[in-house]
Amino acid sequence: MTDPHSRPRFVTLEGLEGAGKSTAMAFVREWFEARGETVLCTREPGGTPLAEELRTVLKAVREEPVAASTELLLMFAARAQHVERVIRPALVEGRVVICDRFTDSTRAYQGAGRGLSMVTIDQLAAVAHSGCDPELTFWLDVPVTLGLERAANREAADRFEQETLTFFERVRGGFESLSEREPARVRRVDATCSLNDVRAQIETELEAAHGG
Repeated sequence: MTDPHSRPRFVTLEGLEGAGKSTAMAFVREWFEARGETVLCTREPGGTPLAEELRTVLKAVREEPVAASTELLLMFAARAQHVERVIRPALVEGRVVICDRFTDSTRAYQGAGRGLSMVTIDQLAAVAHSGCDPELTFWLDVPVTLGLERAANREAADRFEQETLTFFERVRGGFESLSEREPARVRRVDATCSLNDVRAQIETELEAAHGG
């Protein structure tokens, strides 16, 4: 029998707007809970009152252009608070943490998308969440146009969703590079499929990651 403590405890979901991360999170949570795990679901930027305030600042449409470096630092400020107040304590308590976005989003959006230094991003990650990295990441992959069409049907576009197609193509390429560089951790899920197929892909990867 597989030791439950060998299972990944910190799982993240990544992808473009409209990729279906919220639905995928429910699938992951159900899988862990069916195995007797206590699960905490959270999101980034956000997860604490202060981090949620920073989320609002980051996503708000505004006349003043936001410098890429400002965006980057606000992301990590929210993340540092989230990790110290929510994620790390939950992991210490033995819970499984499932997070909608984490530093891979920063690498894809602010790194590949905005062109900021990956070295700088990794340095900030070491400050914001040293020793607290996801063990398993699902990349919900959809073509840019499909993701944006889905997102447009939900609500008014936020500051990120108003970016250009070229920007989102760079972001998608950033996620692809991460999956190629870390295939054992970053598992690609074809999110163009039906919900049943997406669930099946996720469950297959969870079984593989946990040795059955």
